[in-house]
Amino acid sequence: MKPYQLIPILECGESLVPIPLENFAVASPHPYQILGANYGERSPYYLRQSVLDSLKLAQANLQKHHPGWRIQIFDAYRPVEVQQFMVDYTFAQLVQEQNLNLAELTETQKQKIWEQVYEFWAVPNLNPTTPPPHSTGAAVDVTLTLDTGKIVDMGGEIDEISQRSHPNYYANSTSPLQYQYHFHRQLLYDVMREAGFQRHLNEWWHFSLGDQMWAWLCNLENPDKPSAARYGRVA
Repeated sequence: MKPYQLIPILECGESLVPIPLENFAVASPHPYQILGANYGERSPYYLRQSVLDSLKLAQANLQKHHPGWRIQIFDAYRPVEVQQFMVDYTFAQLVQEQNLNLAELTETQKQKIWEQVYEFWAVPNLNPTTPPPHSTGAAVDVTLTLDTGKIVDMGGEIDEISQRSHPNYYANSTSPLQYQYHFHRQLLYDVMREAGFQRHLNEWWHFSLGDQMWAWLCNLENPDKPSAARYGRVA
């Protein structure tokens, strides 16, 4: 169990709504659907209504300073079934990258790989008290695009299982190019925070508002004013 999963959920019942894709840049076709992930009657492009409103605000904040730039939505709502699919896919991918044989893995090797997976991916369980963040409709994976439509180089790919994914990986770099990566990550963080979001500690691209992770991060900042989560898993 991760620390944020101890946060109580006081479900507010707010609707999960489709994101108006014309308002944002969008990763299309969706990378998980290309791999075979099944979202059922919904799509990856759903959020709780207030979270969507805040995402619109974040884009407005961005465009005040960078006219024509847009937030690109990589992924938003994710059913637990898709979470399981992607966790299994990531495990198999790491096995392949490390030139290992899945059928011959020792228990120690399996444990080490699962630790790598779960440093970035939430456990795909159906326990209503510990939902994966994306299953709540309150988490979104995003990056930025220029006014030309080109994706801004953040110095690492979304979902990359490496230290480069940590938000401040380039913060102390003396390389002008690498510090530009940090500048862009910080710009994304600033516009999202101004709109009320919190950022995952290990992922420069993952932001949430109203779920357990958001509440836990708020509580780290303001321990005297504890927050509860208002969004649980969407069935």
